[in-house]
Amino acid sequence: MLNATIGLVERLEAPTGLVPPADGRKRAAVAVVLRGTELLLMKRTERSDDPWSGHVSLPGGRHEPDDAHLLATAIREAREELGIELLGARVLGSLPALHPFSSGPHGMEVTPYVFTAPLHLRAHTSAEAAAAFWLPLLEVRAGRFDSTLRHPQTSTIFPSWDFQGFIIWGLTMRIIRDLLERMP
Repeated sequence: MLNATIGLVERLEAPTGLVPPADGRKRAAVAVVLRGTELLLMKRTERSDDPWSGHVSLPGGRHEPDDAHLLATAIREAREELGIELLGARVLGSLPALHPFSSGPHGMEVTPYVFTAPLHLRAHTSAEAAAAFWLPLLEVRAGRFDSTLRHPQTSTIFPSWDFQGFIIWGLTMRIIRDLLERMP
């Protein structure tokens, strides 16, 4: 995994900007931004109207009517949340859409788009992001951050990664695992 993108493109879905069907289902997109063997993550700002308030996540959010497609949603959200411009970045492809377990049977569908970023890319926090950081994927793969999380509302124990006090779990962890399975 010295070069994270070698061989990865063939294991991703084509990087098309999927236009969501008008079926009433909520859709979202996230940006999986790679800088060498590091992955960009953010800690969401604490907000009472955000069900993922305070969680570590990938930059992303809900598809808006003004977004031409889901790829545009991922690009817009990365700009709004972390001040990074992905419009000219290399899109490697997308991962299969996932559903947050907490969103219910008719909940949201999230499509992850994988981008490569130049080594000098720096993210900036915004009203939506309390922190931004780069997760070293080689160390994740080696199990150096393996941990568990006891969910405060249900007392259910979930697998997680603890990286410098940032707890990565749930949908974000599922997306990263999917990415790691596809990386050579």
